[in-house]
Amino acid sequence: MTEIRLQVETSATSAPYSVRFWQAFTFWLKLGLISFGGPAGQISIMHQELVENRRWISERRFLHALNYCMLLPGPEAQQLATYIGWLMHGTWGGVVAGTLFILPSLLILIALSCIYFAFGETQLVAGLFFGIKPAVTAIVVQAAHRIGTRALKNNWLWGIAVASFTAIFAANLPFPLIVLFAAMTGYIGGRFAPHHFKNGGGHGQADKNYGPSLIDDDTPTPEHARFRWPSLLQVALVGAALWLVPMGLLVFIYGWSHTLPQMGWFFTKAALLTFGGAYAVLPYVYQGAVAQFGWLTSTQMMDGLALGETTPGPLIIVVAFVGFAGGYVKTIFGSDALFLGGVVAAIVVTWFTFLPSFLFILAGGPFVESTRNDLNFTAPLTAITAAVVGVILNLALFFGYHVLWPNGFGASIDWASGLIMLGAVIALFKFKCNVIHVIVACASMGFILKFSVL
Repeated sequence: MTEIRLQVETSATSAPYSVRFWQAFTFWLKLGLISFGGPAGQISIMHQELVENRRWISERRFLHALNYCMLLPGPEAQQLATYIGWLMHGTWGGVVAGTLFILPSLLILIALSCIYFAFGETQLVAGLFFGIKPAVTAIVVQAAHRIGTRALKNNWLWGIAVASFTAIFAANLPFPLIVLFAAMTGYIGGRFAPHHFKNGGGHGQADKNYGPSLIDDDTPTPEHARFRWPSLLQVALVGAALWLVPMGLLVFIYGWSHTLPQMGWFFTKAALLTFGGAYAVLPYVYQGAVAQFGWLTSTQMMDGLALGETTPGPLIIVVAFVGFAGGYVKTIFGSDALFLGGVVAAIVVTWFTFLPSFLFILAGGPFVESTRNDLNFTAPLTAITAAVVGVILNLALFFGYHVLWPNGFGASIDWASGLIMLGAVIALFKFKCNVIHVIVACASMGFILKFSVL
């Protein structure tokens, strides 16, 4: 990864001075614009800037927050930014940090969605996506491998992964049911065979010191971050209002069966199932958005995932493309306002997808700060993560089928797509190439093969 140096504010021997709210605002905005590379890359950038360079927070406090975020459904990098922003500047600090982490990517993806649906049928765009789709398939395969090597530490977890793959591939069970069974298995296994269900996805212990930090190991918990039952109740009530009011207005104006309320409800459920990252919830989104509601086609789903990979911010922001497609295709505001319908649907989907992430931090953060110990809820999560591997593998096979046999198994294989996919796999696995570079290279190769050779 290219080293990113935003600003070094302090010497190695003195603690930073207090950071003003607008200083932090500027940093979170910059982070939202440069946070490419998926959660690993985003967390790495935050560690480098907040722990090493600026020393706004110590290594141990950073990892303590990260371990909590890893236990939650939702994008862990965005939740980590929210947590640190909240720890530094209270509720508004967390809201600003989390919002700026996703706002640039939302605006970029809405713009790309407009271009896609305006010019998606042109030869130029078709040629580019001809190469991007095999790259997306290779990226999903890499995701399954990356999560699998971290999560599948013993035969028990391998068995859960195989059972998960079989359940969704052969039995076509819904993703939420698979998550439920995995969590139950982890809970029971954690009680009777705990050594098989230890959290394999941890981040180790803090063993480095970069000098005094503004929020250091022994810095007392700020007043606003202390656990209080009235504060927890207040967050819960405000969070419920932030969900109920927009949902109630959508139902009142359009009716429950309308596309917008259905999107709000569907993506609220999706937000609570994103254990293991964005790739884990994509099969659930596909089942609902493509197969159940018909908001977009499987081809458009792959195209949207490719667009999501090229923007900063969390990959789960791809749901904004799904929302845009649904609002556009379903003509929610009529045929004369297709793009307006797409934009509004994208915003609605983003709101209901990310709202739980903020509430998890604002409600749970004080409890985490009050314990500063390992949370004892990892066995079910470990089993869910193992199940996620099987689900992602199924998604990779599904994408691969549509790329290599676009007209079905009865037709001949698309050798050009297969060649691009093989190149993407080699680039990702052997040469560890950046995802963005792979997508750009495959898009260029697809354009060349589509129009120069074929």
